[in-house]
Amino acid sequence: MSTSNPSLNLFATVLTHAAPSSNYRGESEQNRTVLQKIARGEHQYAIVSADSIRNAMRETLAQLGFPCNRVRIQDAGQLAVSFENLPNPDQYADDWAFGYMVADEKKYGKNMSHPTKRDSIMRLNTAVALAPYRFEASLHQSPKNVERKPRTKVFWLNSKESALLHREASYTAFQYPVALCGRDCQTNPEWTKGLLQAIAQLNNVAGAHARSYFEFAPRSLVVRLTPKLVAGFDTYGFDETGNWRELSRLNDQDLPAQEFWLGGDCVRQMSEEKVDALEQAGAHLYQNPDRLLDELTQVFLGDSDRATT
Repeated sequence: MSTSNPSLNLFATVLTHAAPSSNYRGESEQNRTVLQKIARGEHQYAIVSADSIRNAMRETLAQLGFPCNRVRIQDAGQLAVSFENLPNPDQYADDWAFGYMVADEKKYGKNMSHPTKRDSIMRLNTAVALAPYRFEASLHQSPKNVERKPRTKVFWLNSKESALLHREASYTAFQYPVALCGRDCQTNPEWTKGLLQAIAQLNNVAGAHARSYFEFAPRSLVVRLTPKLVAGFDTYGFDETGNWRELSRLNDQDLPAQEFWLGGDCVRQMSEEKVDALEQAGAHLYQNPDRLLDELTQVFLGDSDRATT
């Protein structure tokens, strides 16, 4: 089994593709379904919570074949989950990666081989839209239920009349930061590899009210592998056009280029001169973010001859 490099920490910003979406909605205001938003400067931007991203990563880990303790119950009539067993970070990848809390320590603690509380190894923050919300919305009509014999054997209805549904929407990409500590990942490099695979294939990040299909896999990806304990760059550094504003900082006087891995659209849009200059400075550039994550995983887990200095 490989061992991770405990001296390196991973800091990344993921930029998604843009698409129209009503993801991560809040409570309805009369017949208007509102997007959850956050103020940034003079504008409001749609957000998706770190909890929703974390839940999607958990489900992706399970789909990739990793053992997971918690599963989402889809037919409970409300937001609900089920656990296979008491939390065990040695047995379940999601308990190891995302942590847990057993509130009733007196009742369950005696049956646990680990502490009743564990912090998350995978650090995430809220996904924020690139484009500001511009008061866009779509208008829909729910049909009226009509009793029509002999077709209707048992008549039921949610409402006696048809209703107009006013749904806020935003056409935007999202960006969100991720961080992993190399020392934390030493205990299970295979599950660490699974986490990075989950980022490459992330989907179903939506929240409890989701109906839209919106991929959270990387369109562009910026990663720093460093012994530093902080990222050292703006982890929300993509602008509305998808350009990474911190790129000019990769030089001998500021951020060490050899610690940075860039992939996807932000590389494909670079001039040949810029690509050559960054590669000569030691930066790792990939047109495909999946390939970046594959090779970066080898370095982070100590499986490659390539070194980050």
